[in-house]
Amino acid sequence: MIIMKFKETDTEEIVSLFYKTVHSVNLKDYSQEQLDVWATKEEKESKINSWKISLGQNISFVAKINHKVVGFSDLTYDGYLDRLFVHKDFQGQGIASALVDMLESEAKKLNLLEIYTDSSITAKPFFKHKGYNIVRSQTVERKGVKLTNFKMRKKLKS
Repeated sequence: MIIMKFKETDTEEIVSLFYKTVHSVNLKDYSQEQLDVWATKEEKESKINSWKISLGQNISFVAKINHKVVGFSDLTYDGYLDRLFVHKDFQGQGIASALVDMLESEAKKLNLLEIYTDSSITAKPFFKHKGYNIVRSQTVERKGVKLTNFKMRKKLKS
């Protein structure tokens, strides 16, 4: 596995990975209706365009195995870990940990004091294992459908 900085040419593969991962890995914690509003297939083209911009503006990394995108993650310059997704067929292989370690390293270089995120139910145990603490449970609404997630944060040591 290699981890590299995000390139615009990876965007379509990243968005496809996002849809497949949400609709398979998160199925154990969310209903089909919730998954359909979280990762709406009709929004795929607009998501490719918007993510090309946002991933390009953030600190973004892509994990690849044999030139195939198997994970990605990004961090805003104020310390918000926006996205962290690992391909459904590559779960539990240390990819998410490697991506988060890279983001935390970059955050320390920027002298950020903490990283915060909105974690899915599915990702909560991972973030807890990585030293993130739950700030609160929260309910977000998308297209009239409620989803539970968790505001989490980790204080960084210099």
